[in-house]
Amino acid sequence: MSTSYTDFIGEVQHRIEAGTQAEAVRTTRAVLETLGERVGEGGATDIASPLPMEIDRYLLAADDGQAYDYDTFVDRVLERLNYDDLDLEASYGRPSTIDRPEAVYRIKAVVELVSERVPGGELAHAEEQLPAEFADIFEFVDAETKPWEKA
Repeated sequence: MSTSYTDFIGEVQHRIEAGTQAEAVRTTRAVLETLGERVGEGGATDIASPLPMEIDRYLLAADDGQAYDYDTFVDRVLERLNYDDLDLEASYGRPSTIDRPEAVYRIKAVVELVSERVPGGELAHAEEQLPAEFADIFEFVDAETKPWEKA
């Protein structure tokens, strides 16, 4: 299922209940850059191919194939979510105040959306490259009811 950049970010914004599109972009970037670091180059390319080019670059530009555990993965996402990367008064330049449980939720939400957009078993190939302790980030992929679908 092909999707546009705007649609993808809008869906992330909905799923994480972000107040701004910039927050959804920051979340997408934090999760996908970190995932791109953790999986091998082939895994990152497989995941990135069907995504909009404005999003696939987060996976492809990462220094891939780094070996670290699940806690470090979450820590890196959390650091990226809360990093003050611009010295501006704009919403995208200020660091977030995301805590660890919220970061884990955001990781799961983005990974689930990617699983919807990436055909076949491409995400499964990346999942196979990760140790079993990473299974938690794929929790929403096979869930019958997603948290953002509840009325």
